[in-house]
Formats: sequence, C-alpha cells, structure tokens
Amino acid sequence: MTPDPAPEAVRREDAAELDPEAARKRLRRLNSRASQLKLDLHDLSEELPLGWESILDVAQRTYDAYAEIALLEGQAEKETSA
Repeated sequence: MTPDPAPEAVRREDAAELDPEAARKRLRRLNSRASQLKLDLHDLSEELPLGWESILDVAQRTYDAYAEIALLEGQAEKETSA
C-alpha cells in the first residue's frame, strides 16, 4: 500500500503557475521540510525493528518533498535561462 502524497504537493502544471517569489518561498519551506524528513528516516532506521510500520509513509513523504524540490528548481532554471 502506497501512502498518498502530501496534500500540499505542487504538481508539474501548478509549478508553472507559481510566480518566482512564491516558488522561492515554497522552495525554502520544502528544503526545511525535506531535511527534517531525512532526519526522521535516519532516526527510524536506528530504532529498527521498532516503528518499521511507518517506513513506507516516511520514505514516501521524503521522496515527494525531494521530487517537488527538483521540479521547482527545474522550473527556476527554465525561467532564468529564458
């Protein structure tokens, strides 16, 4: 069972509609959130086998955060090179 992505995740179509300032703010928040999720994954791995049930959820949220970061950074690169 794959957990649902974070409700605040930006889809590719929505990322194109963000103004540059909003995208920068979102990127800062996402980087902070992604760093925390990375630490959560690390902590979870150290506590194994306790908490193994939450591995997929935490990993999916971490993946989604970094995927969105890549999307927004790619969008920013397009805008600066255009």
